[in-house]
Amino acid sequence: MATKKKSKPSSGTIALNKRARHEYHINEKFEAGIALSGWEIKSIREGKVQITDAYAIIQRGEMWLVAAHITPLITASTHVIAEPMRARKLLLHKKEIAKIFAALQQKGHTCVPLALYWKANLVKCEIALVTGKQLHDKRATEKDRDWNRQKQRIVRDYAG
Repeated sequence: MATKKKSKPSSGTIALNKRARHEYHINEKFEAGIALSGWEIKSIREGKVQITDAYAIIQRGEMWLVAAHITPLITASTHVIAEPMRARKLLLHKKEIAKIFAALQQKGHTCVPLALYWKANLVKCEIALVTGKQLHDKRATEKDRDWNRQKQRIVRDYAG
C-alpha cells in the first residue's frame, strides 16, 4: 500500500514582515524562540500566521510578541478556547533582553518581528531593533531598488 508523503515547504520561512523592512531602518537583529501552544503549532504548519502589525515589548524582565495573529484551525482547537491575538512569550537570554531594553529607552527605537521560520522542529522569530524611516528615506530606498533592477536587466540583456 502506497503511503502519502507530506509536502515540505521549500524553505524554512513561515511568515515575513515586508512592511517592517520598508518602514524602518534595521539596527540589530536577534533570534528568539516562541512559547506556543499545540493548536498554534498546527496553525503555523498550515501557514495561518500574520506578523505584519506585530511588535515586541518588555514587561517584568520578559520579552513578549504582541499583535501577531495566528488563525486557529477548526479541527485543531475543538477543546480549547483559542485566542488568535494573545501575547506570546519570546525566549531570549537575559543579556539580550537587557541590551534590547537599553536600546528601547532611546527615543525613536522600537522592536519588531521580521520573520518566523523553522529551525529543526522549532519555530523561531527574528526580531530587530529598528528606527523609523522618514518619507525621503523610503523614496531613496525605492529608487535604489529600481536602479538595481535596471542594472540586472542591462547585464542580462548584454550577456544574452
